[in-house]
Amino acid sequence: MTYNDVSRNEKRISGALALATHLLFLALLVFGVSWQQQKPDSAVIVDLWNDLPPLPQPKVEEPLPEAKPAPEPPKPAPKVELKPVPKPEVKPVVKPDIALKEKEKFEKERKLKERQILEAKKRDEEKKKQAALKEQQAREAKAKQEQEEAIKQQLAQQQAAQLRLINEYKQRIRDKIRRFIVEPPNLQGNPEVEFDVVLLPGGEVLGVKLRKGSALAAYDNAVERAILKAQPLPLPPDPALFKDFRELNLKFRPKE
Repeated sequence: MTYNDVSRNEKRISGALALATHLLFLALLVFGVSWQQQKPDSAVIVDLWNDLPPLPQPKVEEPLPEAKPAPEPPKPAPKVELKPVPKPEVKPVVKPDIALKEKEKFEKERKLKERQILEAKKRDEEKKKQAALKEQQAREAKAKQEQEEAIKQQLAQQQAAQLRLINEYKQRIRDKIRRFIVEPPNLQGNPEVEFDVVLLPGGEVLGVKLRKGSALAAYDNAVERAILKAQPLPLPPDPALFKDFRELNLKFRPKE
């Protein structure tokens, strides 16, 4: 039992004694009042009151004993350090992480799809580039062909114009020579004579050579004299065309 329990028990006993004393005193007062109402003799009353025992004095509570100091708590037992017993190394069992594998699979599929889309896009771009290149090459080839055809056409036109001009001036040369031909009398038939004529850039005759006679020497000589008399022969104004007039092959017939 502790000190506090002892104090509580003493307080209870003291309270019970005090209560009993007060009850006894109250009973005596009630008894005295009822006895006075019966009007006893005065002598008897005096005797009774004189014979009454002295009222009990209320018990003075004794001071509580001084509280003894609480006993010191027992000192804790010294701790004994226990060295941990080394546990056998248990290798963790590697369990397949399904979520991780699913995630890796998803990432691989996503990257594969992205790579396929990128490659398809590159192929489309390459096809478009090749198509554009082919189209450009076709346009360039068509433009080049058209240009070449235009050049050819232009050259053909120039050549045709030059040919017309060459033929025109050759005809002028023949016409001029023909004006100077004096045909021999009694010329029969329509003999043909052919001469090779070499000209200078100014139209002068450098040389005349009979290529094919007409079998009528008089007519052949008349034509040769006319060639020499007709110089300078007419030439086109473009010096580049002189190469077509340096050596001329001229044919003459009296009835042309």
